[in-house]
Amino acid sequence: MQAKQRQSFYRESFLFALIIALSFLLPYMIIDKGLFLFYGDYDVQQVPFYMLMHDSIRSGNIFWSWYTDLGSNFLGSYAFYNVGSPFFWLTLPLPDKLVPYCLGPLLCLKIATASLTSSAYISRFVKNKELAVLGGLLYAFSSFSVYNIFFNHFHEALAFFPLMLIALEELVVNDRKGMFALTVLLSALTNYFFFIEEVVFLVIYWIIRLFSGEWEVSFKKFLNVAFESVLGVGLSAVLFLPAMLQVMGNTRINTLLSGWNLLVYGWAQRLPDIIHSVFFPQDLPAFPNFFPDSGANWSSVAAWLPLFSMTGVIAFMAAKKGHWLKRIIVASFVIALIPGLNAMFVLMVDSYYGRWFFMPVLMMCTATIMALDDPEIDLMHGLKWTVLFTAAFALTIGLIPKLDENKKITQIGIEAFPSRFWIYVAIVAGGLLITYLLVKRFGNDRKQLANIATLAVTVVVCIYGNFFIATGKSYGYDPTWFTNVSINGASQIKLDKSSDGNYDYRIDVYSGIDNQALFWRVPTIQAFNTVISSSTMQFYPSIGVTRDVASRPETSVAGIRPLLSVKYLFDSNVNDTSIAMPGWEAIGTQIGFKVFQNTNYIPFGFTYDDYLTQTQLNNSTQKDRILLKGMLLSSTQIKTYANILQPLPDSQTYALSDDDMAVDCKSRNLHTCSEFSRDNYGFSAKISLERSNLVFFSVPYDKGWTATVNGKSVKVEEVNSGFMAVLCPVGTSSIRFNYMTPGLYAGLGVTGGSVLILILYLILAKKYAKKKKKLLPAPVPEEKDIEYPSVWAIDSAPDVPLPGEPGVEGAALPQSPESDDAPEVQAPRVYAPLWRTKDKNEWVVPVLIAAMLLAAVGYWVGSTIQSAMNIKADSALNASTAAMADKNAKAQNVSSPGSTSADLQSRLSGTESFVAGVLKNIPDITTKVKAE
Repeated sequence: MQAKQRQSFYRESFLFALIIALSFLLPYMIIDKGLFLFYGDYDVQQVPFYMLMHDSIRSGNIFWSWYTDLGSNFLGSYAFYNVGSPFFWLTLPLPDKLVPYCLGPLLCLKIATASLTSSAYISRFVKNKELAVLGGLLYAFSSFSVYNIFFNHFHEALAFFPLMLIALEELVVNDRKGMFALTVLLSALTNYFFFIEEVVFLVIYWIIRLFSGEWEVSFKKFLNVAFESVLGVGLSAVLFLPAMLQVMGNTRINTLLSGWNLLVYGWAQRLPDIIHSVFFPQDLPAFPNFFPDSGANWSSVAAWLPLFSMTGVIAFMAAKKGHWLKRIIVASFVIALIPGLNAMFVLMVDSYYGRWFFMPVLMMCTATIMALDDPEIDLMHGLKWTVLFTAAFALTIGLIPKLDENKKITQIGIEAFPSRFWIYVAIVAGGLLITYLLVKRFGNDRKQLANIATLAVTVVVCIYGNFFIATGKSYGYDPTWFTNVSINGASQIKLDKSSDGNYDYRIDVYSGIDNQALFWRVPTIQAFNTVISSSTMQFYPSIGVTRDVASRPETSVAGIRPLLSVKYLFDSNVNDTSIAMPGWEAIGTQIGFKVFQNTNYIPFGFTYDDYLTQTQLNNSTQKDRILLKGMLLSSTQIKTYANILQPLPDSQTYALSDDDMAVDCKSRNLHTCSEFSRDNYGFSAKISLERSNLVFFSVPYDKGWTATVNGKSVKVEEVNSGFMAVLCPVGTSSIRFNYMTPGLYAGLGVTGGSVLILILYLILAKKYAKKKKKLLPAPVPEEKDIEYPSVWAIDSAPDVPLPGEPGVEGAALPQSPESDDAPEVQAPRVYAPLWRTKDKNEWVVPVLIAAMLLAAVGYWVGSTIQSAMNIKADSALNASTAAMADKNAKAQNVSSPGSTSADLQSRLSGTESFVAGVLKNIPDITTKVKAE
């Protein structure tokens, strides 16, 4: 019976979340003909990264990725994204063309898995296990989850983190060995960034559980936990070690938090933004609404629970004075409000993130369900305080007037987007009103309250999810344009290839979308990827170009195009007849882009006559062009190659004109590689030299590279601030560069050894458990616990008693006629389901009906937006398209190719539907103009 209930509980938790997720995602997949497209990072990172990783792994190209920025360690770059995700690996049997169509269904699967695992964790702390189904839904559809649809790969952490907590509880409480090590393995493989955050939180969790008196932990058990922790990391070393080696070379982690920044946030709006995030859903990334100047646009500061908000959390914390869960929640809030403590989750790096909030969100969900499970907890107390805080934020932000320079009122409310602001207020207020009615009506019947609340959560989540997705898509690219030009664009690119079918040069995509060339599988200098080769991160700043999350070199650094072997340039404005750089001539149009060819093009593999010192580079005002005159060498390299290269005269380092650059490019073209081909393991080249010289390749230097010249091993020199060169003799030389991911072999060894240790550990643990069981006395038979029926399962008996009838909690039991002093009989607690029927799966019917109705509304909303974004494929491909805005420009509402956010209001103004009327002011460039 218990096993069947447990299976029903797991099934309900998973399927319910899957239905709700489909209710607000499936309509948009239908509208986009099977694709789920959103906006921003989702479209230009998640979609192409999935496509690239799928293609690379299936083709065996898992070492060096030629399409990731200027080139990068494949495993090291994509371990942060999806290369270790079990969900991604489900796509491997499918052909490449189907991969983009998998992202929507996989997102639903991740959300459903998060609901399943979180409800399994919450069920450990409630009497009625089925209440945990509701807790799982609150976790799976919290604002952290919905907000981070923008960052699709974050949902793996949401799905698997509860398993780590369950395994830790099992190890400490029930001495179940091996499970914790396996969950550590899963989390570390899936995403090392979130794994580090989880380690920090687990330490806090351990300490609070231990000192709250909840756990009795001996030194032996502590060593056991420590051993399984290390063993789990060892098991993941095959991917975890290469990823860590890649990250350690990233310059973004070199700046640590210090001074006053450890104590207070430098952004005045950040503290209230953090506090408000538990009372309201967070608006779109890049478009913060309540606190637009908090400096946390992409930091995932979101923790709102659908329907209940903070009601259950505050009620639980008020009732449970010294409870371990209360202490964890309080500790989490304190940590979030103090920069130095918050930075622990990112190893003290001077970058603000709230991406660890999903862990306290799980604690908040647990507290909410425990409050529902305990009839003695006053939910109305929590509701009053929640309403007070909610009203305070809504009224102060929504009613304070905004003034212009002349002190005239331009807007009532200081929010960035008034219409969106009041819609979010309405969603939260509606949820709290429903909560009030539920508590008022079913306050003494918590199970019935939970039944109704689950359907209410379904309604609130569907409305919230539809509104969030619709708002985001209004900023996105036209789906037809995006599908034709990006997803299916590779087959339409007609450029010359080498004999091996590859492109042996790079291209530039001017004013195109981020990662445009990545979709096309052409090496490029324009890239948007957070984790790349450390050498690329070193190169760009050395020439005065900012490189944080993306490489977007402007036309002002024209010299790096020939240096990096850029042969073609794609301009999204087909009306352009020239490019603001010397040496480019138009040669036609392709796939809606004007194509230019570089007359100063230099192939991969060329030589210099002179060398350049670091001082000369630092003093130059045209660093990109001076690198075409001389090869930058270190002081040690200058001594080694002084007889080969001559020092560049200082007189040649100033006032480098366009003609000078053309002359330098011709000089570099005198001795170039006659052959260049790349493959899954590196690249090969041939060159003929009249004298011994260093041959330069604009491939990022990495410790994984080794080289041979004419079959003999040679030293790979790091030159030109992050690239490679090898010494070649007189005559024709065959050059071969091979790449092996640093740490991969060592990681394989550690993983293999850890597997053997795990097997031995489990065998010994099993033998010890059997021996211990034999030594224990026979168990005394105990009275079986009463088995409670599922909240959702329907009792097959036709005469299920209803609330208020004898046999139901709260109903009077008949007294024994023999004596008034007869002992009180405790009746089993039986709760009536919402629908009295013999079909145990009947709970699905109302959920499906509610979800289908709301999905229809979502389809209506999506269709309206689709009609507003009706840029036909032919016009999108042949007409000029707007320049792509980077993240800073997005915050100012700048349009991008295929995007129609600028004209959304005019297109929606003629729509007669109420939904369109609500949406007509959604992210519109005119809204902000009017507000200012």
